[in-house]
Order: sequence, then C-alpha cells, then structure tokens
Amino acid sequence: MQILQTPTFQKTVKKLRANQKKDLDEAIQYIMKNPIIGETKVGDLAGVYVYKFQMVKQLTLLAYTYHEQTITLTLLALGSHENFYRDLKKRSL
Repeated sequence: MQILQTPTFQKTVKKLRANQKKDLDEAIQYIMKNPIIGETKVGDLAGVYVYKFQMVKQLTLLAYTYHEQTITLTLLALGSHENFYRDLKKRSL
C-alpha cells in the first residue's frame, strides 16, 4: 500500500512529540489494515474518511482518502475537533 502525505499533514506531524507520534503511527497501522474503518463524509467532503482515536488521552481526528484501484492512502489532516472540518473544507476547495 502506498501512503502519501499532504504538506499540511506533514507540518502538523513535525510539531508532535515522540509519544504523540507513537499513537499516530498505531492509528495509521490500524487504518492500513482496514482502510474503510473511518467515518465517511458527505457533501463538500465527499470521499474523505475521518478516523477518531486517542492521542495521549485526547480525542484526535485523522482525515484521509483511500483509492482502491491504486491502493493509495492519502493522509490529509490531523487535529482536534475544534474547527477541524471547517479547515479541512478550506484546504479541499
């Protein structure tokens, strides 16, 4: 499976501490095993999945897309719930 990261996602990951990166890596491994585990979005965010997980005891959202034909997982955004969907919409337009 090919995994791609958007520049926005890369910037966010750069700022994380080691224990946060460990939780993120576990979440990505889990998504790789079952790519459609995330909640499917509709409307402006159609085709985007959002997976919710605990990162150092805080609810964190991970937005991604999955293309079955090319077996590609694209990591779009990472963050807390506050303004997450609004910012994700802005980036996807």
